[in-house]
Amino acid sequence: MSNAIKETQFQFPGQVGFYKGKVRDVYIFEKELVVVASDRISAFDVVLPKPIPYKGQVLNQIAAKFLSATSDIVPNWVTATPDPNVTIGKKCEPFKVEMVIRGYMAGHAAREYKLGKRMLCGVEMPENMRENDPFPEPIITPTTKASEGHDEDISKEAILSQGIVSPEDYAVLEKYTRTLFKRGQEMASEMGLILVDTKYEFGKFGDEILLIDEIHTPDSSRYFYADGYEENQDKGLPQKQLSKEFVRQWLIANGFQGKDGQTVPEMTDEIVESISDRYIELFEKITGEQFKKAETSQIANRIENAILAHLG
Repeated sequence: MSNAIKETQFQFPGQVGFYKGKVRDVYIFEKELVVVASDRISAFDVVLPKPIPYKGQVLNQIAAKFLSATSDIVPNWVTATPDPNVTIGKKCEPFKVEMVIRGYMAGHAAREYKLGKRMLCGVEMPENMRENDPFPEPIITPTTKASEGHDEDISKEAILSQGIVSPEDYAVLEKYTRTLFKRGQEMASEMGLILVDTKYEFGKFGDEILLIDEIHTPDSSRYFYADGYEENQDKGLPQKQLSKEFVRQWLIANGFQGKDGQTVPEMTDEIVESISDRYIELFEKITGEQFKKAETSQIANRIENAILAHLG
């Protein structure tokens, strides 16, 4: 097996803080953030015991591609990507909501619909829809951004009435969300894919609203293959997905859904390698580019040296 980066514990000159997320290690400076995409993998809000080689590189490079490809329509936080696993950018004050946008009746929306609900985050869903049907137009279904535990659905009206986001700023978030999703769908279509749903996070740098975090990666988005979509819908068959759903399905098949008392199944070398291969396949399908494996024999040193060189 190749070396994989499970966690980093660097100390950089000028560093004022550190935050460890589910998959990212964030080094905090006065005006910028250095974000290391580790090879950790999470499912059902649980970080699995073994890292997946090249997963961090895959997600970081997909995000870098899409952030660059949308910077003409929405400004973003990125200032440099000095290493395949590293993104550096402006330190923003994040909005405490995630802007989820759905073009199709899939995932959480479909589960709620099957329970008989026709309202999601204050948005009405039409009658007589089948799972994976397109909405008449994409709907925005925000969630709260929880520092601990699960994010929760919230309506635009509740966000405004609770003062979580000002009406002026929320109007910009909505506009940016729809603009980004339209561009994402166009880029997916060029690759023979359908961008089904995704989430965006935004923050403020001074008075400017910027797109932050990753976008259009298989960890934050759901894709269908366009080829066969209509036929599968007509026959009532499941759609072929391009996301990390395959990891969840493997866990479910082995009796794990993140519930109390459940144990993560053994991650053999074969399983780890197969997940790594799938992530590389995801990269190539989404970007249309060949994946070039970065040197991993001294991966921690490589990452640290790249960051130090950037910091000067």
